[in-house]
Amino acid sequence: MFFVFPVLAFLPNLVYFLAAVLPAAYLMRYVYRHDTIEKEPAGLLWSLIGMGCLAALCSGVLEGVAQYLLQFFVAPTSPYYVILLAFLVVAVVEEGTKLFFLKLRSWRHPAFNYRFDGLVYAVFVSLGFAALENVQYVVNYGLSVALPRALLAIPGHMSFAIFMGVWYGRAKHFENRGCYAASRRSLRTGYLTAVFLHGFYDSCAMIGTMWASIVFIVFVVVMFFLAYQTLKREAATDEPITPDKPPFIL
Repeated sequence: MFFVFPVLAFLPNLVYFLAAVLPAAYLMRYVYRHDTIEKEPAGLLWSLIGMGCLAALCSGVLEGVAQYLLQFFVAPTSPYYVILLAFLVVAVVEEGTKLFFLKLRSWRHPAFNYRFDGLVYAVFVSLGFAALENVQYVVNYGLSVALPRALLAIPGHMSFAIFMGVWYGRAKHFENRGCYAASRRSLRTGYLTAVFLHGFYDSCAMIGTMWASIVFIVFVVVMFFLAYQTLKREAATDEPITPDKPPFIL
């Protein structure tokens, strides 16, 4: 009987953890199944999830510093403060840490030999980030936030990553052909695209007015649709990253 009480005490924490993590795990599996030509090593994928968690921890520190500095340039009561916070603090920092740890772990990995791999890697880092962030939200605010975050925030992070990952794969392809300037441009394009999408998403969510909510809903529907179409197209047109042919230009 005494052994039952620790188990019962642990159950609420388990429910919170599963409610926070399962949506990200499901989307990882969904993207993984689209990688039909050559599956990625399990060890690499698990490490990319870990890189995403590390990116989330680093982002928490950097965002705190950046938000503290922002108030010296723009008053928190200013109507522009929320937009600058969303774009220049949250989006810039979070997508920047994701890209940093993504490139650190996967850029030179021998398994990175197909263009679609870049998309898979970016998604796993981003969903690792989102899973840890989701755990923090559910623990702090309860199960009431689990469903809306499962439907919006987690797919949002995946969508940002899909668009970053498209260009990440192309950047690797360009570098393999010796086109280093084009490779750097592709990395910048992927990063800035993710920053714009993330910043716009957060701006609409943080403003909170009726019109901002309407724009947010339309934006989310369009972004999710385009992300889905991009994922399907990239999987269908995947090709090896080799120096003997020019990469497909988006």
